Amino acid sequence: MRRMARHIIAALLIAPLGAPAQQAGAPHAAHDIVVKQLMTKALSDIPGKEVLAITVDYPPGGADPIHRHDAHAFVYVLEGSIVMGVKGGKEVTLKAGQTFYEGPDDIHTVGRNASKTKPAKFLVMLVKNKGTDFFLPVK
Repeated sequence: MRRMARHIIAALLIAPLGAPAQQAGAPHAAHDIVVKQLMTKALSDIPGKEVLAITVDYPPGGADPIHRHDAHAFVYVLEGSIVMGVKGGKEVTLKAGQTFYEGPDDIHTVGRNASKTKPAKFLVMLVKNKGTDFFLPVK
């Protein structure tokens, strides 16, 4: 059952070809946050690992639920401004051109658009175990 729930959540959150992502608890309608998978590439010199590249579009006021990635996540802000934070760390506000890192054991407690009036977009490169879900909800 848990595995099935993870696959359902992943299917809702990774929206191929720019289709809307479903996100429970987001301040805006679920269809407003868009997660687009750009590529997945196995790392032949690191057996069992792959890189997943995604973009995330936050509408004004958009936010993520609390989650973790079980991956090394490298965030690069493309447009607008976002607020990021992990459990035990400080919240940081990032503008276009700035970066953020999350480790495999981090719990992503804050992920939101810093603006209530302008959209934001960022790129995430994840180094993760091959074939595993990258988004794991935390209760």
